[in-house]
Amino acid sequence: MELNKKTLRRIFLGIVGCILLYWVLNTPERITNILSTVKNILSPFLVGAILAFVLNVPMRGIERLLKGIKKPGLRRALAIVLTVVAVLLVLTGAVYLLAPQIKETVESLIEKLPAFFSGLKDTAVNYLNENPEVMEWLSNNTTFDSINWSELIQKSITWITGSLNNIVGLTITTVVGLGTGIFNAVLSIVFGLYCLSRKEILSRQGRRLLYAFLPERTGDEAVRILRMSNTIFSNFISGQCLEALILGLMFAVSMTIFRMPYIPLISVIIAITALVPIVGAFAGCAVGAFFILVDNPMMAVWFVVLFLVLQQIEGNLIYPRVVGSSIGLPGMWVLLAVAVGGSMSGIGGMLLMIPLMSVIYALIREVTNNRLEKRGIPLEKLQDQPPELRSRFREQRQKKKLARIIRKRRGKL
Repeated sequence: MELNKKTLRRIFLGIVGCILLYWVLNTPERITNILSTVKNILSPFLVGAILAFVLNVPMRGIERLLKGIKKPGLRRALAIVLTVVAVLLVLTGAVYLLAPQIKETVESLIEKLPAFFSGLKDTAVNYLNENPEVMEWLSNNTTFDSINWSELIQKSITWITGSLNNIVGLTITTVVGLGTGIFNAVLSIVFGLYCLSRKEILSRQGRRLLYAFLPERTGDEAVRILRMSNTIFSNFISGQCLEALILGLMFAVSMTIFRMPYIPLISVIIAITALVPIVGAFAGCAVGAFFILVDNPMMAVWFVVLFLVLQQIEGNLIYPRVVGSSIGLPGMWVLLAVAVGGSMSGIGGMLLMIPLMSVIYALIREVTNNRLEKRGIPLEKLQDQPPELRSRFREQRQKKKLARIIRKRRGKL
């Protein structure tokens, strides 16, 4: 092997890589601390980038409405301002709609919960009176008389005293964490608005980096995949918001027809929780059913039935057409994406995994179609009910076998 500059550089990089690998394997705690520090530093910028990406979806539509303004800078500034104002109006409207309902609901629950629990107690007492064998079993299998109440009270006092000693430190930690959170939130918002105002410049800089450090063909493919990902993610955000709005309106109309209580509150809660695919609406149903349960238990049962009916309509008719068609992902893979994303990162993982799975699905479909075309696989073999399949290898083997038989017969003749 010739010891030129290129070879020496590779040897040097290999030695450095081995040293770094040895250091990583022998100091995992230090690496974890470094990664945690880097994560804390970059998290506001990552949140700002996500915020900019989400706000870019309505901002593009607003910019199209403002295309009559000839100055690009003024058009962009107005689009950003109008987008922020629209988002703030939506949030303010939701709070304005929910606040009175939440107050009314809490007051109603405070009034009705004692009677509700009293009714439960009476039901339990009547059940025990009607079933003395249950009461006898409880008496024989509980050990309330053997509990040392003095020791239990002393331990409780000791625990409360120790907790009081930590209040000052907990308060200081909370104040520091609150200040850090406010600073990170402001930094994320400022960075997100900067990304929105300079998105073309950032996109151009990213392409320059790609073509500077990657082969041109790889750079072309990377740009194509990034553009496809941007389209799919944007369609998913807009489709998910539209689907949540439709579901909330369906519940508002249906609950009005059946004269159920807490219509604005429950409709908005279900619309908000429906932003989380598939499983979110069930959480909204649980909250709504609890509110109605305290007011009217039988009505709560009918609310659950109504939810199941509307969920079937939404899952089979609305979601596949509004969201599924916009991202090009079949329902089975949507369910898989929700399960994998939820197990990895909770709600954020669900929202991220569906469009990411759509991108992966599209890429695999492209690669599969290209390979099938190159290999020349007949289309009839790819049908849902293909005819009797005949392998080319088997046909060639049969032809060779037939040729050998013919040659043998000719040799005998």
